[in-house]
Amino acid sequence: MKRVIFLNRFFFPDHSATSQLLSDLAFHLAGVGFDTHVITSRQLYELPDAQLASNENVRGVHVHRVATTSFGRSRLWGRGIDYLSYYFSTSRSLFALTRPGDTVIAMTDPPLISLFAMPVARQRHAFLINWLQDIYPETAIELNIPVLKSPVGRGIAMLRDRSLKTATANVVVGSQMARKVISRNVSASRVRVIPNWTDDNEIRPISHANNPLRQQWGLEDKFVVAYSGNLGRAHEFDTLLGAAELLKNNLYIVFVCVGGGHSFDDLSRRVNERNLQHIFRFFPYQDRNMLKYSLSVADVHWISLKPQLEGLIVPSKFYGVAAAGRAIVAITAKHGEIAQLVEQSGCGVVIEPGDATRLADILIGFSTNAERVADMGRRAREMLEAHFTRQRAFERWRAVLDENSD
Repeated sequence: MKRVIFLNRFFFPDHSATSQLLSDLAFHLAGVGFDTHVITSRQLYELPDAQLASNENVRGVHVHRVATTSFGRSRLWGRGIDYLSYYFSTSRSLFALTRPGDTVIAMTDPPLISLFAMPVARQRHAFLINWLQDIYPETAIELNIPVLKSPVGRGIAMLRDRSLKTATANVVVGSQMARKVISRNVSASRVRVIPNWTDDNEIRPISHANNPLRQQWGLEDKFVVAYSGNLGRAHEFDTLLGAAELLKNNLYIVFVCVGGGHSFDDLSRRVNERNLQHIFRFFPYQDRNMLKYSLSVADVHWISLKPQLEGLIVPSKFYGVAAAGRAIVAITAKHGEIAQLVEQSGCGVVIEPGDATRLADILIGFSTNAERVADMGRRAREMLEAHFTRQRAFERWRAVLDENSD
């Protein structure tokens, strides 16, 4: 029986993006006969003080939860200490757990866990696969984290490159990310592109008439522009806020934000400062069984990524929006991964960051042309079914595991 060991700071029942992706894949592999293990923390993304069971079996997956500090995500120094404690606890647990021939799959929460997985895999004669949701330290450097904009950052990047070059495979979530990795002198033969996914069987288009949240949230007879998920440092919202100011007297258009994150609270504060509360609604993360309704509450979703982060991050929320069959406004660089998918499939529009006037004009046009918006939503779902289903992603992962563990 093939044995796989995943490393990531969050796992089921946590709702964060990496946790949901990992949980889906781990449960699938356990269900098809893999001896599947996850080394994770005892925390929840939004509840750092949570103390989940240290060891349990969940749907056939052996979950090993290591002790870490619990400062949470609100301050960078606290997050850094949480990272360090996870690194060291996980290294010890991984060394004790790993056997020759195992496959260790290191994700990127916390960043750079591959630096700690690499020596353990080598000593234990195991295979190492890096599953890159983002590329560090470059992401932190682009976000102006001071300590990494120095020789320290360059040194970390060199060590990171070594972990990429020695891995049996590096799984990335987009073609532009693949090019970034290869540009670091990593052999193209060691790079595989497997886009992220969502539960496209559970999340399907739901009409407004059949969506209980439209009434519960007071959105009847409104045109809803929504954001769903983490709004973090990588995401730009000034363009959306500028458009909202231009539309503040249009009471038909409402902006609904569902989720959390560093910039989520910042956006809420700035909405209050600009007296835009009457056209904004903020809701916390929804349980996964409600995601099909919260995604479908919208007429159109906006997705954003700061241009300097193209190729370093691919917003995974794109796939949930597409599964819900909703039109997409991508506030990103035109050459970006999501922008190209949106334009090629015709499932929405791309707005250059900073162009609030055009965004406002687009939203006014959408709000008066329901047929066009619905057609874009249908194309989004068709694109997902053709290229980005969860089953297709699982098949690609099985192929990577088969070729790298023989």
